[in-house]
Amino acid sequence: MKQLLMNTLLASTVLLTTAAQANPYETTLPNGLHVIVKEDHRAPTALQMVWYRAGSIDEKDGSSGLAHALEHLMFKGTKKIKPGEFSQRVAAAGGRDNAFTSYDYTAYYQQVPARALPEMMRLEADRMANLQIPQKEYDQEIKVVMEERRWRTEDDPTSLVHEALHSMAFQAHPYRRPVIGWMDDLVHMHRVDAEQWYKTWYAPNNAWLVIAGDVKHEEVFRLAAKYYGGIKSHALPERKPQNEPEQKGIRRVVVKAPAKLPYIAMAWKVPKLVNVDKDREPYALSVLSAVLDGGGSSRLAKNLVRGQKIAQSAGAGYDSTARGETLFVMDGQPGDGHTVIELEAALRGELKRIQDEGVSAEELARIKTQTIAGQVFKRDSVMGQAMEIGAMEVIGMDWRDTDRILDKIRSVTPDEVQAVARKYFGDDTLTVATLDPQPIDETAAPKKPAIHHH
Repeated sequence: MKQLLMNTLLASTVLLTTAAQANPYETTLPNGLHVIVKEDHRAPTALQMVWYRAGSIDEKDGSSGLAHALEHLMFKGTKKIKPGEFSQRVAAAGGRDNAFTSYDYTAYYQQVPARALPEMMRLEADRMANLQIPQKEYDQEIKVVMEERRWRTEDDPTSLVHEALHSMAFQAHPYRRPVIGWMDDLVHMHRVDAEQWYKTWYAPNNAWLVIAGDVKHEEVFRLAAKYYGGIKSHALPERKPQNEPEQKGIRRVVVKAPAKLPYIAMAWKVPKLVNVDKDREPYALSVLSAVLDGGGSSRLAKNLVRGQKIAQSAGAGYDSTARGETLFVMDGQPGDGHTVIELEAALRGELKRIQDEGVSAEELARIKTQTIAGQVFKRDSVMGQAMEIGAMEVIGMDWRDTDRILDKIRSVTPDEVQAVARKYFGDDTLTVATLDPQPIDETAAPKKPAIHHH
């Protein structure tokens, strides 16, 4: 059944690639706005995304959460548009819109019937240049952000563990601060802080406009010049690297929180992808991550969850592309009758087997096929295509790199996987965060999250 599914997937990826293979068209406006258009005429919809190279990595101590707070405030109107009216107009056009913030960027999108695209471009350009944040709207929205922090992080034990893991693994690097911000920083944030962030980073020369769908690139370029072309660029502040000093020994942190089950997350410092052609280790690390946790036939699922039942869930993750530094993470919840100590030993044991015995060519071939099929499968939608283009460009890479990265992953050898497993997983660069579950108060009413963008 699995093999059948795999073959179907691969067949559909071939079709997909053919249907969506027209290369993007790109141009840069005189004000520095990068415009990338991906034509895909399979359905009469269009997607507009605007990506700003401004995320929590650009924040300073004491102002954590600013990038994300401004994402919320971008829906509060301009001279022409009332608070909340932006999303109402998108809905009236038969579309949907949202936004998201990460360590590295903030992005906004609208997916609409293709004929409504010009209006979306006009609205988004207006918001890039003319945002207004009334005090009353600010006061209301910062409460929504705090509420989001409560239900996404403070009431979610796994999120608390990951927050602790990052703040322990990184001591100098900005990734030590949570994207949503520390609660105390949110309490002490002012409207002028948000306005200053907007004035500093929301400039056409710090933005990427990605349009995908049933559009003609010449027409999109014309509309981009019409709506975005008149927005003035300005100099951006110097961004310092804030490199993390070398870690000199294992770090451990325990989080006590009400929870049913214990949980563990382990993070090692590993290299990220810098040079697509010359680097090899990031590709080997990507494959190692998939060997451990790339679907039902991968090692953690097979050996720890189904085999020994030491874990009821176990995972591994590595993202080779980032503006900052990167970690290789393994995590899991122990199975019935097992402890986090046993699970930690078992997770390390899976790495040790690869260090000692390597991986077979057959296993590697299967994992690569799945990884690449999954990657290509994402491109089935205009959203997937625009996400892939924007996420590469905004961190300083090129949309053309995506296919080159897939080719490089195809070329990874069993020896390279074993070599990175041996090189990067010592104790000196390891940070371990564990959840020590406390009794749950059964009388507490479940908190309902506030309705908001995300």
